[in-house]
Amino acid sequence: MTTKKVERRIKIKFRIRKSVNGTAERPRLSVFRSNKQIYAQVINDLTGKTLASASSLGLEKLAKMEQAKKVGALVAEKAKAAGIESVVFDRNGYLYHGRVQALADAAREGGLKF
Repeated sequence: MTTKKVERRIKIKFRIRKSVNGTAERPRLSVFRSNKQIYAQVINDLTGKTLASASSLGLEKLAKMEQAKKVGALVAEKAKAAGIESVVFDRNGYLYHGRVQALADAAREGGLKF
């Protein structure tokens, strides 16, 4: 079952990435979620550079939803420091629900515009 689930997510990811691209003015906010951690990157796809990133690796032990909210606020803070106001959200094949939604909402509250 795991392989089919991963393959399904990868198909969805490529379908999304056909239309979602980050530029210098409006970079892409990409989310990756593992079983224990959550990661977010702000990427300029034209140059292939990561402009800001945040993860739950260095954070204290929290519930997964709280981790996602904290990472969303942290990536928004780092992006604002880098001079980024608006981004394109890339959910990376995950459903917009749960931890992914919590991260996106916290990034919006932190000042990023989607």
